Amino acid sequence: MFEHCLYFNTTALARLVDKEWTLAFKPFGVTPSQGFMLRLLLKHPGMSQHELATELTISRPTATRLLDGLQALKLVERRSLEADGRHWAIYPTAKAEALHAGINKASGDVTRRIQQHIGKENFDETVARVRSVSSALK
Repeated sequence: MFEHCLYFNTTALARLVDKEWTLAFKPFGVTPSQGFMLRLLLKHPGMSQHELATELTISRPTATRLLDGLQALKLVERRSLEADGRHWAIYPTAKAEALHAGINKASGDVTRRIQQHIGKENFDETVARVRSVSSALK
């Protein structure tokens, strides 16, 4: 019935993939969304909330909620920008730095596991096509 429905099929896929990432990030005490934000901040410390929202393709209020959660876990800290005290730069804490290698390994493990199930070429092609469709719909 839904063979040609983009919404149904991408949402069904998202639920399956979300289960994998939830299990991968559970040992670190973060959700998949928090985990990806943390990975981004570990790679690019000092990003603004606006930059994080843009890079993760989420709304600013969603970014705020994720940051609030990471801050409550003492994984990030907000620092006011010297040029404009109304805006914040976000930095990972030492506690987050200690999780860096483990979170990256867990992410790599999930990717490899999915690639084993569907094949690396299929995986790479699917990711590229989803990104292409997403970009076209923006």
